[in-house]
Amino acid sequence: MADKGEKSIGELVSELTGEVRLLFRQELDLFTAEMKEKVVAVAKDAAAVGVGGVLLYTGFLVLVAAIVLGLATVMPAWGAALLVAVGLIAIGAVLVLKAGKDVKEMDAKPEQTVGALKETVQWAKTLRLTNSRRRGSASKSGIRKAI
Repeated sequence: MADKGEKSIGELVSELTGEVRLLFRQELDLFTAEMKEKVVAVAKDAAAVGVGGVLLYTGFLVLVAAIVLGLATVMPAWGAALLVAVGLIAIGAVLVLKAGKDVKEMDAKPEQTVGALKETVQWAKTLRLTNSRRRGSASKSGIRKAI
């Protein structure tokens, strides 16, 4: 029978079960938070790619307009259109290249969750080994008492 300061095996198993549930809930919360961060980063980069693509497209349209104006008439208006086109193309290209590089470099694996799960598995293995050793020593001591 258990002393006042000791818990029964049922209480210990119940407590362990509750703590394992809590641990897995916390692991799931960590995973969710980490994946939300990754999704936000991808969304920002995707927006930059979209904006860069629109600027590139606009730049090409202005470039075409500059060529048309330059060929249609020999006036200074084509020079201004050409300058605007080159500026838009440069800005769009920088945005697309930067966002593409960021997406390629991003590691989508939830590092903190993987590390925490590895620690949990190691803890569970250690706990199982400890419990099996306790059971083994308890049965030996029971045999010694019987002798």
